[in-house]
This record gives sequence, structure tokens and C-alpha cells, in this order.
Amino acid sequence: MMNMAGSSEYLDMDTKELFRLYSDTRDVDIRNILIERHLYLARILAKKYINKGVDYEDIYQVASLALIYAIDRYDPGKGFEFSSFATPTIIGEIKRYFRDKVWTMRVPRRIQELSKKISNARVILEQEKKSNPTAKDIAEYLGCREEDVLEAMEASYSYQPVSLDASGGDDSDDKDLSLSDRVGVEEDNFRNIEQRDFIEKFMEKLNELEVKILKDRFFLNKTQSAIAAELDISQMTVSRLEKKVVEKLRKEYEKNI
Repeated sequence: MMNMAGSSEYLDMDTKELFRLYSDTRDVDIRNILIERHLYLARILAKKYINKGVDYEDIYQVASLALIYAIDRYDPGKGFEFSSFATPTIIGEIKRYFRDKVWTMRVPRRIQELSKKISNARVILEQEKKSNPTAKDIAEYLGCREEDVLEAMEASYSYQPVSLDASGGDDSDDKDLSLSDRVGVEEDNFRNIEQRDFIEKFMEKLNELEVKILKDRFFLNKTQSAIAAELDISQMTVSRLEKKVVEKLRKEYEKNI
């Protein structure tokens, strides 16, 4: 935990002003305050990868380090909101951790890379088709053979070894989910009920447009430009709305800790 004794002068400062000051001074006390103010981002994004065969604490550590990396690289002079800059940085580091550290069998690099492309393609195709894409759909989108897609999907089981008597216990249409994704659904729900309850109650306080921004940006990983095109508004408007939602979320989170 950071020592607040030498940094009390900064505690009441606006976050944007702190970023500008940190950019000029690289003061460690300011950096620590910025980290604490934005740790909620690391928590929320790390929660998305629970029940993937890796302990939440390990994912949270990766997300926290990525947050610090984002704070150090952030340039407030470029006009981007920090949350918009940090979110892809954190998600990217988490995905890189899974890709580079979690594969437990000797899966060829080309399969690992194709698996990543498949995951990205699935998100895009789901948004376009409003339904789960088939292996054939994904193969056509990526310009590869359907057999290669199926091979990569099967290889996704290599993320983490599981017991042979582990039960899938899921009737979803997501055929490429690993067994570790499907085991312990009830336990996962109990473990995440507090977080889910917080998010659901928070969304009740938002208007319809703000709820869409929150879901699209942080749960569906849509870009601001994609949301702007879908809503027929400017990207700047989406950016302002996102900033507003993130600030509301931060204040609501601080009230509940």
C-alpha cells in the first residue's frame, strides 16, 4: 500500500490535472494516486477472465501491472481519455499472458496464433450476425480452411489440463470453449455474485445509452468508432459518454469499498 503522508497535497486534485503533472514531473506519489484511482479498471477487466483455468489473483496481478504500464505511457496531451487508452492495454497483456504462459501442451505457434484470430473473429461475427458463428463462417472470414479452424478450436482444450471425469455441464452453442471454461458454473456464479450484483445495480442508475456504452466498450470490446457508426453519432460523443460512465462507475465503486 502506498504511503500517503507525502502526497496529501495531491489527493484532492482532478485526475486530468494529476496526469498532466505526472507527465511533467514523473513524481512517484502522483503515480501511486493515479494507480489507486484506476485499480477498479484492472479488477473489472480481470474478472472477465475468471474460470479460464487460471487463478483470479494471477490475472489481477497481470492486469495491475498493465495498468501501471498504461499510466507510465499515457500522454494526456493527445486528448484521449485514460480509460480508452488503458483498457486495450490491459486486455492485451492479459491475453498475452494466456497465450504465452498458460498453454500447457506443446501446441504449435501457428495454432496458438490462429486460436487468437478465431477468438477475435467470433466477436466480430457475433456482432454482425447477432448469433454464434459456425466454424465455416469463421474460416470464410479468416480466409483459411474449416479444418484448420476446427483444429485450433480443439487445441484450445490445451490451455489447462483437467480431470477426465470433469463434466462439461453446459448446453451453450460455444463449441470452442475449453472444459475448464465449462466446469463449476454454479461455483463461479456464487463466487462472482457480489461483483455481478454491483454491476447490475450500477446499470440501473444509467440511462439506456449509457448502459449500451458500458456493455459495448467493456464487455463486448467494441471500438468507439464502431459504436459511433452503430448509433450514428460522432466518436467524440461516444468518448464523452464513456468518460461520464467511467467516472460514475469509479464513484459508485468507491462508495461500496
